[in-house]
Amino acid sequence: MTVTIWIDSWQMECCGESFGPGEVVAWQLVEAGAEDHADVVGGRRAAEIDFREEHHGGAGDEAVAAVKVVGVEEVHCRYEIPPGSTSDVRQPVPGATEFVPVGRAEKWVEERPGLEFCGYLVTAEPVVG
Repeated sequence: MTVTIWIDSWQMECCGESFGPGEVVAWQLVEAGAEDHADVVGGRRAAEIDFREEHHGGAGDEAVAAVKVVGVEEVHCRYEIPPGSTSDVRQPVPGATEFVPVGRAEKWVEERPGLEFCGYLVTAEPVVG
């Protein structure tokens, strides 16, 4: 059985260590709802996300889980101020997300033209025992 885990870009930049397929990592995991990341990754991909990784507490020690990384995708998205908005807050542009399979998740990621790095989607297998 595999699970999909979301790791925010700021989590990696702040506290993350690089990792790749085949490695076992221990993370604090919090269950993710289907709508939690839909604005960035789209509804279909958001429904695949089982957990989000939490570096800053709030998950409780019991939520630390060991998982073996199976695959890693960088997530890059375009942000804009929505047309007609009275706010200067940029929002993810629907359908403007790119998923890039990579061999290793790194703390710093090269930006893609016109897009911003948002985080990683990690496919992993729970480690028992």
